[in-house]
Amino acid sequence: MIQTTESIEVHSIGLSEHEALKRQLRYGLNSIHKRRLNSFTIFIRQFTSNPLILILVTATFISFLLGQRTSSYYIFGTIFLSIGLGLWNEYSAEKTVDNLLKKISPTTLVIRDNEKIQIPASHVTIGDLVLLSQGSIIPADMRFVETNNLEVNESTLTGESKTVFKKPDSQGFMGTQVESGFGKGVVVGIGRDTEFGKIAESVIFVKPITEFQRGLMQFGNLIIWVVVLITLAIFGVNALLGRPLIDSLLFSLAIAVGLTPELLPVIVTISLSHGAGKLAKRHVIAKQLIAIENLGNMDVLCTDKTGTLTEGKIEVVDFINPKGEKSEMVLHYSLLCNSALIHHKAVGNAIDVALWEHALEKKIVLNKKIIKLDEEPFDYNRKAMFCVVEEEEGVKLIVKGAPDTILSYCNTSVDKKALHAQFTDLNSRGFRLIALATKKVKKRKHYSWDDVDDVVFEGFITFRDIPKKTAKEALAQLARLNVLTKLITGDNEIVASHVCREVGIDTDHILLGSVVEKLSDEELSRRVNETTIFARINPHQKLRIILALKKNGHVVGYMGDGINDIPSLHSADVGISVNSAVDVAKDAATIVLLRKSLQVLTEGIIEGRKTFNNTVKYILMATSSNFGNMFSAAGASFFLSFLPMTPAQILLTNGLYDLSQTGIPADNVDAEALLKPKHWNINFIKRYMMFFGPLSSVFDFATFGILYFGFRARGALFQTGWFIESMATQILVVFVIRTFRTPFTSSRPSPQLLITCLVLVGCAVGMPFTSLGASLGFVRPPAAYFIVLILLVVAYLFLVEMVKNMFLKKVSED
Repeated sequence: MIQTTESIEVHSIGLSEHEALKRQLRYGLNSIHKRRLNSFTIFIRQFTSNPLILILVTATFISFLLGQRTSSYYIFGTIFLSIGLGLWNEYSAEKTVDNLLKKISPTTLVIRDNEKIQIPASHVTIGDLVLLSQGSIIPADMRFVETNNLEVNESTLTGESKTVFKKPDSQGFMGTQVESGFGKGVVVGIGRDTEFGKIAESVIFVKPITEFQRGLMQFGNLIIWVVVLITLAIFGVNALLGRPLIDSLLFSLAIAVGLTPELLPVIVTISLSHGAGKLAKRHVIAKQLIAIENLGNMDVLCTDKTGTLTEGKIEVVDFINPKGEKSEMVLHYSLLCNSALIHHKAVGNAIDVALWEHALEKKIVLNKKIIKLDEEPFDYNRKAMFCVVEEEEGVKLIVKGAPDTILSYCNTSVDKKALHAQFTDLNSRGFRLIALATKKVKKRKHYSWDDVDDVVFEGFITFRDIPKKTAKEALAQLARLNVLTKLITGDNEIVASHVCREVGIDTDHILLGSVVEKLSDEELSRRVNETTIFARINPHQKLRIILALKKNGHVVGYMGDGINDIPSLHSADVGISVNSAVDVAKDAATIVLLRKSLQVLTEGIIEGRKTFNNTVKYILMATSSNFGNMFSAAGASFFLSFLPMTPAQILLTNGLYDLSQTGIPADNVDAEALLKPKHWNINFIKRYMMFFGPLSSVFDFATFGILYFGFRARGALFQTGWFIESMATQILVVFVIRTFRTPFTSSRPSPQLLITCLVLVGCAVGMPFTSLGASLGFVRPPAAYFIVLILLVVAYLFLVEMVKNMFLKKVSED
């Protein structure tokens, strides 16, 4: 229950650790328990996600009632084995994501025992004093006790994008975001008792469908059409031939289930979980498993330079007054006009943090008698901030920001032309700069940007951010992976060009924010493809660039860590942030890097592409093999006086084959298959199925002829012979189809795939010699059959290898 504001005593020194622990025990942790699927729900969903399974269960139950109990037991066993595997993997995937999200859990700044400390947001409790700054996500419902130009975006609750100005005694709500300013609030509600918690408990949030999910849906529609047509045809023909309706129904349904790659959700889940685990070892956290596919499909990466192309550790080099002399007064002004929060470490934007770290290292302190009357946070469009302080000499306005911006506000006492030339020279040598100016003002309650004019230039500060040693190689690797890297920065074009030359990015094509502002959307779409550096860019222009690239058909990744990056992170196909980013950036991203490095990102892209390739491998092999075998079974049933396989045997064949493919998620992927992002091509899958399926049937019919005429096989012996041949060819052809290389032996499968395939082939060959095989209707085939089997398998693999090359050549020509 939310505590009323009156019932909470506000302690200026915050809660003690002992009191905080008592309240955590009393009120619980500050977390919203997401609705989780229980085992029964997942169990039911296995049926509802594949209606054929539900129909098969119903028909099998009828068969059981009619006395066909032995075959019914085996059909039920096969079905529930598949369902159990799906249930297990769903829980495994959920656990994987939960464990990964713990690594990027949000933190918040609170006052405990009169000290500022950073704690996990889940440990915030009733009565805590929370400190908020630009970029913070409000961790709980609170009442503000202090505010300074505090504006909050409450769109997560209200859907209204306009920010809300907060004053003391106003309410702050869990999950909303601080757009600008600072605030201090006392927590009045946590967890499910917050406004956000109530909504989360009652609403199911619908996530946008990704390209990968759209591809799966299109593939599912293709399979449904094929299954429905073949099932109706088989059932109709068998009924016309005078066979019992229940047998005809069970057989046709078994064929339908055999055609369906029912383990596809399991294989996809295993692939994504496997990929997520490997990414985590490479310091890449996928907040949603499906995001791994998007990362692999990315072909354009937009990024800022700080921390990615450069070390990200900005250091103060010098502070110079208008006379060209070193001046601590310039540094003093920069510390007053500064948005960083200082506790055991400085927190805020990189420039402000660098200034304070330098001051702390040099043991420089501010005069405590100076009172800050007002402050306007950094404006990303103006590229400046200002504050108003009261000193012994009077009230002074201090403005700090980009040199060009500050010079535009200065009076005529400064030689702007000479300073501009000096700034250009420093920029060209790789230095970043901020400038400062001041003026005396009258004391009043509020100040605005209109007051920032006719200021006196006080000097500038230089910084250096050294290019990363690994950046050049990482960018070269991204290029080899056919990912274009584009720099989008608020810095000027001279600094951006210097850094880009250092790391090997083309500097011939630069587009300035002032130009972007004048371009129409159509003109911008034409310019973005050829441009590699976007300089002096504001947040709105960033968003326009991202949308223009997407409009041109690119899968765009955007890497950002600040509050001004939120629109771009939301709009990109792949929003990428880092664990050190502001909370709202991490919240908006789908991929979070534990280390801010392009090298880490390239490894993530490779893992994403491996996951996609292995998923498509299963689909190609399952559809072509299943289509061929079921086509053979359907065709043979029209001419034989007995079923070529019983429904239980068909389901066993399909189940064993699917189990053999569970090694695919860990399979090796050829290096050349990783060089380009791949997308769903349903037409390619359809052609693959129609091309290789009938090829499989040719050998099946050859086996039928050998069994029927050569071995005089009927009934059980015929079913046994085809079962072994079907399993051997269907599983072993995986090693040919899994690679586009010729010969297929030049591509090495993973040990997991090799072992699972060989073990399952061994199980199929040994099945007729067991009591389980006998109960399923199998008999021991003659020894001569195995010689024929070896010849058939070798011939089949050789022919598939030849046809594969023909097929790929034809596809490439088309």
